[in-house]
Amino acid sequence: MKLGKSLIVIVSLLAFSSCNAKNTDTTILLLEPTTIYQTIDNFGASDCWSCQYIGKNWDLAKREQIAEWLFSKELDKNGQPKGIGLSAWRFNIGAGSAEQGDASDIPQVWRRAECFIDANGQYDWTKQKGQQWFLQKAKSYGIDNFLAFAISPPVSMTIDGKAHGSGRKTFNLQEDKYDDFSRFLSQVMLHFKDKKGISFNYISPENEPQWDWGESISQEGTACTNEEYARIVKNLNQEFTQINIATKIQLSECAQIDYLYSDSTNRPLRDNQLEDFFATQSSNYIGDLSTVSSIVTGHSYFTTWPVDQMIKKRESLKEKLNEFKHLNYWQSEYCVLENNEEIKGHGRDLGMNTALYVARLMHYDLAVANASSWQWWLAVSPHDYKDGLVYTDNDTLNGEIYDSKLLWAFGNYCRFIRPGMQRIGLSLSPDTPLDQQANGIMASAYKSDDKTVIVAINYSKKQKNIKISNHKSGWTPYITSKERTNNLKPLETVKNSFILPPRSVVTFVNQQ
Repeated sequence: MKLGKSLIVIVSLLAFSSCNAKNTDTTILLLEPTTIYQTIDNFGASDCWSCQYIGKNWDLAKREQIAEWLFSKELDKNGQPKGIGLSAWRFNIGAGSAEQGDASDIPQVWRRAECFIDANGQYDWTKQKGQQWFLQKAKSYGIDNFLAFAISPPVSMTIDGKAHGSGRKTFNLQEDKYDDFSRFLSQVMLHFKDKKGISFNYISPENEPQWDWGESISQEGTACTNEEYARIVKNLNQEFTQINIATKIQLSECAQIDYLYSDSTNRPLRDNQLEDFFATQSSNYIGDLSTVSSIVTGHSYFTTWPVDQMIKKRESLKEKLNEFKHLNYWQSEYCVLENNEEIKGHGRDLGMNTALYVARLMHYDLAVANASSWQWWLAVSPHDYKDGLVYTDNDTLNGEIYDSKLLWAFGNYCRFIRPGMQRIGLSLSPDTPLDQQANGIMASAYKSDDKTVIVAINYSKKQKNIKISNHKSGWTPYITSKERTNNLKPLETVKNSFILPPRSVVTFVNQQ
């Protein structure tokens, strides 16, 4: 009976797709291929923290399936993508809370991380074995964009001997350990390059320095003032220069995007980072250091609601970035933490509600803030939360794995928009304000030498007629929607008219 219903849905959708809707009911997607915006660098996710246990302990077949879902760019015999084809992978350099066990103060074993160095300064490169398994898998699938990031210095170097900040508003590092910390990060980069054949393109030496990491101890982390952050980067730049390593230092993984451009936030001395790090007159100017990349990174947390504020904050970020034209912006981490009338962060959701909420955010980060990269937080999650692409049972030794509609909706972007493609102009007719698009049709377009890609979101509960104008005909749609089989499902090629099903994400690919 379920199969019969699925066939009816598919046949109906194909029939609708090829017909022209009435002009009065149709939204025109007008391509402007000569209008060029940002070049896309990558789409990615991180290995925190579950990859440590899954990559080390779980059945090989399940690990391989997770890796295929995340990394594969292959199609099956029906043209169905086997995976979402991530093009970047974030590797967490742990601080040692896992070795401390319960003494770490971090209650969840899943959120503790091992460290490559001990209190005696001895390195053990067998640590983080599970994360290393996924790192190598990412490489084997062709990923060549790798970002390493630290959330805390090793516990042997911190002030309180812990991997969390204990609520302090300054960096949890002993005053005489700045050089040791930089040397540690440098040695990690060297080891993976020389011994594992993986060269990290970038390293982020301190993640989300705005948070105090003390009121509710749930993970590794530490606050860090801009002055302290600049000191870390200067030390690390000196280390990298001395050992002649190609890895670039990436700034600054700020916890909310408004901390990049505003000095009127609730985090004094840790905000306004674009101005503080990249304006030549700033006392914390580090933009001229040889190993500092021309990329600035921010996280989209707590800036997604209400919709008009989501858009306004991204417009403000873009305006500030225009003052630093040599910089590219990456949205380098997000999962759903918000609680509002559309979404609640708690509670695992494998369905379309979370997928659409995130797809809409991706659209505005890419099309308004001009993000060159968009990266999700946990690639794999065992939690009852909206923080994973792939979900697992809460068992560090073995269990079941579950894909999500979020995984596949994320793939509507990353599987088809490949590194080096450029975002091009696309306008809607009739013209619709940005905030009104958020509850209806949103669309953005990208091109390379051999293809054009459009990602269209129908956020509404009604089907929507669209027509793609000003381009060669012949588009292959890939749909993600609530139907069980619609996970980047390929449909028959259409000319230029299509009916977007309710609450769906559809990618149109035109091979030239």
